[in-house]
Amino acid sequence: MITNSRVRYWRRFLRWGRFITLAGVILYTTQGCSHLELGPWHTERLTKEFTAADAEEVRTFDDYLRLEDRLFEQLAEEVYAPTATGPDHALVRYSAGSAADPQIRDPNWNRSFELEAPQPLGGVLLLHGMSDSPYSLRALGQALSRRGFWVVGLRLPGHGTAPSGLKYVKPADMAAAVRIGVAHIAATIGPKPIHLIGYSTGAPLALGFALDAMEAKVSPVPASLVLISPAIGIHPAAGLAKWKRRMSVIPGLGGMAWLQVEPEFDPYKYNSFATNAAEQVHRMTRTVAGRVARRASTHPEAVLPPTLVIKSTVDATVSTNAVVDRLLGRLAPHRHELILFDINRLAANSLLLTSNPAPLTDRLMGSKDLPFALTLVTNANPTTRAVEARRKAALDAEVSSTESLALEWPVGVISLSHVALPFPPDDPLYGRRPPGSKDALFLGQMDIRGERNLFKLSPNWLLRLRHNPFYPYLEARALDWINAANGP
Repeated sequence: MITNSRVRYWRRFLRWGRFITLAGVILYTTQGCSHLELGPWHTERLTKEFTAADAEEVRTFDDYLRLEDRLFEQLAEEVYAPTATGPDHALVRYSAGSAADPQIRDPNWNRSFELEAPQPLGGVLLLHGMSDSPYSLRALGQALSRRGFWVVGLRLPGHGTAPSGLKYVKPADMAAAVRIGVAHIAATIGPKPIHLIGYSTGAPLALGFALDAMEAKVSPVPASLVLISPAIGIHPAAGLAKWKRRMSVIPGLGGMAWLQVEPEFDPYKYNSFATNAAEQVHRMTRTVAGRVARRASTHPEAVLPPTLVIKSTVDATVSTNAVVDRLLGRLAPHRHELILFDINRLAANSLLLTSNPAPLTDRLMGSKDLPFALTLVTNANPTTRAVEARRKAALDAEVSSTESLALEWPVGVISLSHVALPFPPDDPLYGRRPPGSKDALFLGQMDIRGERNLFKLSPNWLLRLRHNPFYPYLEARALDWINAANGP
């Protein structure tokens, strides 16, 4: 006979067992960061950074820029000043005057920027991703400016300065900054339409503002959304980040504050990634997915403004299924669209792939139940590198149009990546070929060979594509979407 005391014993045993297992997983997955040497860019907290608590005093975009000036002065004093200079530090981002120093670039795309238009057709707010900077949407912003839109590229709190900012940033801080950005555009262009473009983590921020506006908590309601590689769902393991961050305060476990510590040589993106950042992205994706689901149940006819999602079928950072199931699949029919970039069907041998997106694309292209339009950018046939765009309307299983794009897969490229989509092939930092100057830093398509374990960077970093060979199509579709939603 099993007594109550024995039942209580086994319940306690199972609870402690789960805790010990969780602690073991956390220790195992983070021990690689515990012994690494941290620079001032990892350890110094920049107190001049904007937070939601500053919103009472920092009310306008001009206020935000003035605070940003003070923030970059603090960065120079507390991070750049103690960092050595000279040939041995030529690729250290925080070594003043180095090839990786963004301060020697004009403009410094780590800072918020504004592209004016003499008679603006509308306004666009650009929201970059976690660990990124305004540089990531620079090319798209410049294209929109040429089309007559007033564009603001917002530097989100915690970004564009030092990776240490990711240890403290919260969703409320970023959301408060988004409200300032939208308010500034609205005050500048008057009643003309405003559009939001969100890349990666910028997507849930754009969705959060749009949902607030649909619920009359803020204004105006965006005329449209364009979401690129949107963080709607990420790997469930990100849920462990909260526990890792909490354990990082224990003496000897400070390395748990970091999921990744890497040399900092990219002028516009952090290579190191704080545990807190993963925790906040996980929280943001869950929050926005829940809000979309609740609004879809109460206001199914108008959940969101017209929304265009652009994504690669393979993405090591965010989930394509989540985009379909937690976002677009919940929206009213005939107002939204998903553009998917397939893998290179000529070059990708399925026997060598860890995962093949073909079942996903086949299911989506064959479904008549999707409430959104779907465009698949894929090989024209399995024997050519040339690509075409196959489009089908919402609630239709048949392809309605096929467009040859006069583009093709570059030799040796088998897929896009999470970080590639917003960067054109001629991007001077991440593009297909180095710029003309031999002294310019280039982090794009590099061909490096040698013995294993010699190079500080992992093979995965070198193999990951950092530009989009089909960027002209992405730009054209994004601009067409915004133009259509902008009205006459």
